[in-house]
Amino acid sequence: MASYVDSNLLAQEKVLYRAHTSMWSLAPMILLGVLLLVIVVGLFVLIAAWIRYRTTEFAVTDRRIIAKTGLVSRRTVEMFLDKVESLNVEQSVPGRVFDYGTVTIRGTGATSETFGNISAPLALRKGFMEAADAYRRKI
Repeated sequence: MASYVDSNLLAQEKVLYRAHTSMWSLAPMILLGVLLLVIVVGLFVLIAAWIRYRTTEFAVTDRRIIAKTGLVSRRTVEMFLDKVESLNVEQSVPGRVFDYGTVTIRGTGATSETFGNISAPLALRKGFMEAADAYRRKI
């Protein structure tokens, strides 16, 4: 697409010099655009984090352990307490500092399910152990 000047030249007319707006004069607008882009992208990242937080559930009941992740595509695990062989917790150094970690549920047979970034994983494991102990005493 030709520029306005080029499309409006008369016959045999030639351009001898072209000038443009200085990029330095546009610096405040460019910085504002970058800042707004960072804010918009940051807002989308925050929304994605909030959705992940709200759509991940992990619970220990008096009979089962239930885990669900995802909003549109969903992943669920429901396992009876007597079918769980172990509940393993792994925490990195930041995980220990901020109290989050990876929880792996190993069921009887070959079943093994891993869930990352679970808050207070040691409290979850303790709750599971207490529920499993109470369940075993009941039966």
